[in-house]
Amino acid sequence: MKLNFQNITISGGVATGKNTLLENLKPFLTPLGWRFASGGQILRDYLKEYKHPLASLGDEKIHHIIDERTVKLLKEGKYLIESWLSGFMARNFDNTLRILLICSNPALKIDRVVNRDKVSIDQAKRMIKEREEDNFNTWKKLYGDFDFFDPKYYHLVIDTYSSGPLETVGKVLDRLGFKNRKHL
Repeated sequence: MKLNFQNITISGGVATGKNTLLENLKPFLTPLGWRFASGGQILRDYLKEYKHPLASLGDEKIHHIIDERTVKLLKEGKYLIESWLSGFMARNFDNTLRILLICSNPALKIDRVVNRDKVSIDQAKRMIKEREEDNFNTWKKLYGDFDFFDPKYYHLVIDTYSSGPLETVGKVLDRLGFKNRKHL
């Protein structure tokens, strides 16, 4: 099946549904020979952290390794890459569907972190604030003063507060030009 794009990136902040979307797209893309990668998992493996580490815990070298790997995989094609900055890193790849997930309801993000990480509401609030501030400050030092989640870098911006997991998958498959509806 010929799709409109050769790759997909899924970007977004804390608890926006990046990994959920990746997992929900696998049944559609795996039979077509697609492969999957997570920048966050690379950072967790490098730092030997189970939880979601701060970008500042990784030195500049690991960030450049992740960036180089992202570009390498995009050049190979048929990759879905999930990470906060994968869409920004792919902004010059016309063959890559760049998706930005947001969640406009802070309470829902907090609830997702509470349930995912088994922490209190206050801990979840602190974790979200700390990760987002630390990550963006670190990336601005490394890459420059960009708004990494500026919609101009993305083909699709989906608010996972108003778009549930199945609706979100449908939006992505539609934009890809996926025609095999027997999976839906």
